[in-house]
Amino acid sequence: MSLAGPSAFKRRLDDFGVTVSEGPPDACADLVAAAAGSPAVGVPLDRPETTVADRPEATLPDRVVTDPTAAELRAAHTGITAASLGVAAYGSVAIEADPSGTEPVSLFVDTHVAVLHEADLVPDMADAFAWLGPRARDDDVDVVFATGPSATADMGGLVNGAHGPKAVHVVLLREDGTPTAEADPDE
Repeated sequence: MSLAGPSAFKRRLDDFGVTVSEGPPDACADLVAAAAGSPAVGVPLDRPETTVADRPEATLPDRVVTDPTAAELRAAHTGITAASLGVAAYGSVAIEADPSGTEPVSLFVDTHVAVLHEADLVPDMADAFAWLGPRARDDDVDVVFATGPSATADMGGLVNGAHGPKAVHVVLLREDGTPTAEADPDE
């Protein structure tokens, strides 16, 4: 799997009206707090099954409910989840369906804040599928690739938020001391 630099990813996110905040993992709670409306629900970002060894921990603000009831999920304005992977060519993030509730927390809110480590960016879908294949086969993981806010034109004019969040914000975490991913050809 080859890595991608963040520039192409951020350009594609901008094409979809997705806001990006960047910083080190130890600033994650502050970056999320600035992006998240209230009330906010989320799932823990660094779970044992998804955490990469030796990666600095990323945390959520204290005001985020991390084990929401169905009523809290319905009432939430913002849902915060980890994104397992980012696909630079499409501005897509991979959201896993897991026992922690990552998928519904990302879909049933007005605003989704996806937290992604810069080291988890790949250039294109071929690399995304190379990452996903073994996980789907060996770990029985289900993944949704989300690209920007939900939108549909099935009923005439363009409607945002019909099948998911109306707005998306990506918090991109840079690991200090980690080598920068391969440069984008456009950089």
